[in-house]
Amino acid sequence: MVGNKYNFCINIIYMTKNAYIHIPFCKSRCKYCSFVSDTRTELKSKYIETLIKEIQLKYKSEKLETLYFGGGTPSLLTSTEFDRIIKLFNFEPYAEITAELNPETISAEYLENLKDAGINRLSFGCQTFNNNILKKIGRRHNCTDVKNSIKFAKECGFKNISLDLIYGLPNQTLDEFKKDLLQAVDLDIEHISLYGLKIDEGCYFYKNPPLNIPDNDTQADMYLIAIKILENFGFFHYEISNFSKTNMESRHNLNYWNNNTYYGFGAGAHGYENGIRYNNTENISEYIKNPNSQTHFHKLSKQEQLEEEIFLGFRKSEGINILTIEKNFDINFDKKYNYILKKYSDYIEKTKLGYRLNNNGFLISNNILSEFLE
Repeated sequence: MVGNKYNFCINIIYMTKNAYIHIPFCKSRCKYCSFVSDTRTELKSKYIETLIKEIQLKYKSEKLETLYFGGGTPSLLTSTEFDRIIKLFNFEPYAEITAELNPETISAEYLENLKDAGINRLSFGCQTFNNNILKKIGRRHNCTDVKNSIKFAKECGFKNISLDLIYGLPNQTLDEFKKDLLQAVDLDIEHISLYGLKIDEGCYFYKNPPLNIPDNDTQADMYLIAIKILENFGFFHYEISNFSKTNMESRHNLNYWNNNTYYGFGAGAHGYENGIRYNNTENISEYIKNPNSQTHFHKLSKQEQLEEEIFLGFRKSEGINILTIEKNFDINFDKKYNYILKKYSDYIEKTKLGYRLNNNGFLISNNILSEFLE
């Protein structure tokens, strides 16, 4: 029986049906950004040729269920460049193909060409509709650019549009954030991603801390009011930071939280295949020289696989399925984690299949989930 379980898991892991592609270039760097990005856009052509070479070397020709272009600023690619890359893959008929776009670079013609290339889901980086705050955080677009981009996308026939918002921004009040939420809802889009401002080492704000950042209590109020407002307008809170209309969840991101496999292509990209997590070099010049030479691999132990199953699963509003966990890892979940479940009983709720974090639990999820790590 153990052998059958093990073989079944291997078969599931082997069939990698999702891919992430990192496009690291930006015209300028946002002040809160610590992602792998580079303003040397003159390297873009060489980078794309290397990216194509990496895909041709590593992709095993499976039919993909999702493909995601992230960045950086993927919309710095021309529609022809998107088309070249997309044509390297095979797809299931229902595949979700997402591109992150910055609103200031968007035209109706460009979006029409992206649709022709096969992209069927758009994710716009809005962050806020307040033009003064947009300038303060180093964004290049304004409120009108966002609204026009979504208008163009709808006119081109896109029916799966997402918007990113950030709360806890400099000078952002609770009332200002409510206005952002209501303007986003008014655009009649299918998906909203909502992130608290995080200042990590490597970003401009880390060395130059901004003034007037909302305190922790205000940020918590922003998060909780966002859940209330978005749910009142028909959005389903399906993951800590994500809200969607019915059946419009990001299938690519759900693949991460369901702890399934995916390719990672491009400088700084991460992937997960055959129980191995890997990441490519973040140095773009090194990547262009050889996309294989700087890749790092880590084979997950059984304990690490269990921990990932738990902390990724708890990100979802539906929570974790302890029956599946107990079957795959041969544990008694309630017994093994009895202390944690009791300690955080105000934040962890029992479900029909296992456990989930409630909204207040989401607020302190890092503290809770760290206790599941041995």
